[in-house]
Formats: sequence, structure tokens, C-alpha cells
Amino acid sequence: MTTLTEDTPRWWPDTVAVLAGASLLVVTALWVGHGGLQDLTGGGALSATGRLLGLWASDLLLIQVLLMARIPLAERAFGQDRLARWHRWTGFTSFWLMVAHIVLITLGYAATAGTDPFRQLRDMIVNFPGLLLAAAGTLALVMVVVTSIRAARRRLRYESWHLLHLYAYLGAFLALPHQLWSGSDFVGSPVATAYWWGLWGLAVAAVLAYRVVVPLLRNRRHRIVVDRVVPEANGVTSVYFNGNDLRKLPVRAGQFFHWRFLDGPGWTRSNPFSLSAAPAEQIRITVKDSGDGSSRVATLKRGTRVLVEGPYGKLTGERYTGGPVVLMACGIGITPLLSLLGELPYAPGEATLLYRVRDDASTAFRQELDWYAVERGVRVVYLTGPRGRSWLPGDRTDELTGLAPDIAAASVYICGPEEWAVQARTAARAAGVPAARVHTELFTW
Repeated sequence: MTTLTEDTPRWWPDTVAVLAGASLLVVTALWVGHGGLQDLTGGGALSATGRLLGLWASDLLLIQVLLMARIPLAERAFGQDRLARWHRWTGFTSFWLMVAHIVLITLGYAATAGTDPFRQLRDMIVNFPGLLLAAAGTLALVMVVVTSIRAARRRLRYESWHLLHLYAYLGAFLALPHQLWSGSDFVGSPVATAYWWGLWGLAVAAVLAYRVVVPLLRNRRHRIVVDRVVPEANGVTSVYFNGNDLRKLPVRAGQFFHWRFLDGPGWTRSNPFSLSAAPAEQIRITVKDSGDGSSRVATLKRGTRVLVEGPYGKLTGERYTGGPVVLMACGIGITPLLSLLGELPYAPGEATLLYRVRDDASTAFRQELDWYAVERGVRVVYLTGPRGRSWLPGDRTDELTGLAPDIAAASVYICGPEEWAVQARTAARAAGVPAARVHTELFTW
């Protein structure tokens, strides 16, 4: 899932970019201090350039790990979606720098030895300390990069993609022995040693702390279990959970967890599901059957233990202080918006929900939405029909201002598939809603 929000101060992303750029400058300075410029102009240009690109690749690889280490400050500031986008861009850049590093180093050594580049590469892998492990790590990263291309992701189930993506950690750590044993730029001076060990230590500590220790402690405290499973619509199922003191679970309406259900094989694979009701003594998720991980939800038994990682997402009412609010949902995107309906402090008549569904059989929570309409004065508009080119059903041409007359003064929350949500966001901006009041969560990965 992806979150686009303007709550974060505008200068924060620039600060992150400056810090990342500063780390590359530090790496470059260490390369210069270890004779990089002399080598560059002294006949070893290929090898010297290859060394520099390898240093940049390693630096960005560790930054990539930090971006998805689930550091709470970063998650709250940017949301997992923006961090995932940066993670993807950084990963592709690091990968191609690594490829260039391998090519240039091989060509440089081959030119010096007067041998064939392919034979030189083979000899380096076999004879250089740590390079056999680095080659295995490179293959793991190649697999991760190939499956991260958009066309490949569309052909994979989320569970398969997520499992393959974990090999990025393996690729990163298999490269470490090569860097320490063969990479003189990593250990050529006390400053270089301190920098690289510090960055490696920070990455490892962040992953262990926030991807392992914090989730384990949180699950041990709350001991979440399945209470009941309720069908909502065609292929849509809600699950209610009990646990110890769930009111103290640090989650807000609109956020999501990564869920693991301890009901048999496959429990190690997690799936991101949003809360579909404001958190209380019980919590609820609602899932559409779209793959192995989601289809098993309908078969969960009462008492099944659950492990959660999170919460994540910035589609919350943290900055909402009252006034008109418009919620725009498509399909299963209704789930976080329904939880927001239960938490936001809007007055009767101030909230409008535009709910885009394919047909009546796909409409979930109709009775619950009827209750919100009667008890809290929510105006619910069902947009029913086949998907067309517009975010509206079919060939409808209704203006957004006709569906939600006060939208220009409203806080707008949008959730649904990526293409639809982008179109809905564009429509909201065209209707006069400032970017700072448009909050969008996309169902993508």
C-alpha cells in the first residue's frame, strides 16, 4: 500500500536527500584520500572509476536498507509509501552502479594483466578473497531487481514478490566479506573503517530493532487472536480480533499492519491489511480475496494466533481539526476510510463518502454505512458501474463538485487502486482542493 500525504514539512524530504548526498560525498572523499585521483590520472582509470562506483553502490545499498527498516520517526514523517518509492529508486541506482563497478574493475584488471576480460572475471571470483560470496550476493540482487520491475511485479502474487524481495538482505550481507578482505577503500584508513562499520552497524541495528525486536515485544504484550470471521460481500471478508489491552495498541484509524496468521504453512509470509473500523477493545480488518494470503483469511478459525508488524501509513486524521470532509473510496479501498468515518470529529452533514464499486454485489458495509448516514449525518454516494477511463464508473461525466458541493473547502481522503486514486486526486485538485488537504493511499506494491 502506498501513502501520499502533504502533512510532512516540505523541507524534510530535501533534508533526507541532502543527507544521502552528503554520505556519497564522504565516500568520494575517502576514495580521494586513498589515492583515487592519482590512480584515475595514472593509467588506472578503469579500475579507479570502478572502485568509486562500487563505493557509491555500497553506500546506497545500505541507505536502501535503512529506508525500509521501519524506523518509527521516518514512518511517521513520510509514510511507508514514500519510503518504499525512495527505496526502489535507490535500489535500482545502487544496482546499476554495482554492475558498472564489476565491468570496470574487470576491464581494468584485464588490461593490466593483458588477459581476456571473461577469464579475468573468472579468476577474480575464484582467487580473490570474498569474491565468490560477493558473486552469489550479486545473483541474489539481480533476482530482486528483475522481480521489482513493474511488469514483473504485476505477474507475481504479493506473497511471492515479498519472499523474493527478502533476498536483498542476503545479497547485501554476502558482499560484506569482499568489502573487508579485498576492498582497501573500506579499511584503508581509520576514518574509512569507522564510517563503513558505523553505517553497517546502523543498518543492522535498525533492522533488528524495528523489524524484529519491537514487533516481538508488541505481539507478546497484546497476544492478538481471531475472534470471528464475517462475510461482507462477494469475495470480501472481515475478521475481528481480540487481545490484551488493544486500546493501547499504538494505531490510528486509517493505518495498516502487516499480518501473519499462525494457522499452518505459509504463516511466515505477511500481508498488509488496513483496519476497517476505528480501533477499540476489538480491532477489525476487511480483506478482498485476491491471492493466497488474502483467500486464507476467510478460513481462519476462532482463537488463531496472529502476529502483526506496524502500524504504518499516514492516511489518518492527525491533522484534521473539523470542517467538511470528503472520502473517496474504490473497492476494498473503503476499509481505511470506514475506520476514519468512526474517528474523525466531523459534525452532522459535514462528511461525504463517494464509494466506487463495480456492482451492488461488490458493495461492502452497506448496513454500517446506512448507520453512519442516519446517526452521524454522513452523505453516502454509491458510484456503481464498470470501470471506464475516468475514476467515475463507465462514461459518466459528473463533475466532482456536483457529487460533493463543498469539496473545495474540505479535507479529502482517497483510497483505492493506484490508477484510480491518481485520477481521483487529480479531480480533487482540479476542484480547488489545496494539495495540503488531499491525502491519498494507493493499493500498490
